[in-house]
Amino acid sequence: MGRFRLLCYVIFSSSLLLSGSSRGAIYQPPTVERLTDHFPPMPITQGMSTFFGTSNIHLKNNGSSADIVLDKTSGSGLVSKNTYYHGFFSAAIKLPMGITSGVVLAFYMSNSDVFPHNHDEIDFELLGHEKRRQWVLQTNMYGNGSVRTGREEKVYLWFDPTQQFHQYTILWNSHHIVFLVDNIPVREVIHNQSISSVYPSKPMSLYATIWDASEWATHGGKYPVNYNYGPFVASLGELKIEGCMIQKISSPLVVVCAKNATLSSVDPVEGEDYATLSKQQMDGLDWVRRKHMFYSYCKDTTRYKVLPIECNSP
Repeated sequence: MGRFRLLCYVIFSSSLLLSGSSRGAIYQPPTVERLTDHFPPMPITQGMSTFFGTSNIHLKNNGSSADIVLDKTSGSGLVSKNTYYHGFFSAAIKLPMGITSGVVLAFYMSNSDVFPHNHDEIDFELLGHEKRRQWVLQTNMYGNGSVRTGREEKVYLWFDPTQQFHQYTILWNSHHIVFLVDNIPVREVIHNQSISSVYPSKPMSLYATIWDASEWATHGGKYPVNYNYGPFVASLGELKIEGCMIQKISSPLVVVCAKNATLSSVDPVEGEDYATLSKQQMDGLDWVRRKHMFYSYCKDTTRYKVLPIECNSP
């Protein structure tokens, strides 16, 4: 009977674990609805153009996907051809393999080019590591130039992000900002009174960049980029961009969405389906935060003697 129980335990445990992750065997993620299935993909060349590092951007599959490269000469990056006020922004990304300390792959939204003194930003930052496979996912958010208050949160991924493509998604509307990985929410920022003054509120562009962040990315700059392991190649595909597309940013700011013939609404993520997380999505968010999150600015009492006001909100 003892041997039978041991066998059952081994079988049960194996069914819960994945063999490949950024830190080793991690419990299998819960099932959630696939928001990425709601929107059609577009070629990289349709939605984005060169931001910097032209020679280190390599288009593939007739422009439907791309590699962006960091080497000794330069990093590289793409920027959306249009500017958006709210929307759904997603890409499938495969990260560089090997020792990647100091390397950052950023998939983010910003308007610092238009509003340099009071810009908004919504960030996915994937931070390289001195150990193989151990990438760290960092999320952050700024509104109205509130850069002095970093709102970082960090999680370990439950898979090896260098072996296959995984989907990284930003959902941004007037109700909340949701960061999702493979459709599982890893963070939700609810737009309420406590955070309204720093909630991103102006049109932004979408960016995907790879660059040398040796000064801070890996253990506060302890491990800089080692170019002996380069070049560092990140691959992008399955680009999905749907939102309130702004034809022109005026001052004072007046938001007028351009019409999109493929959608029934000019602002496709303001409906009831995108206002709150479902029960499945809440369970997924709870799973990530209990099992994989290892840093939140709201818990950092060394950094903030008085925590930002939103940290005390329900």
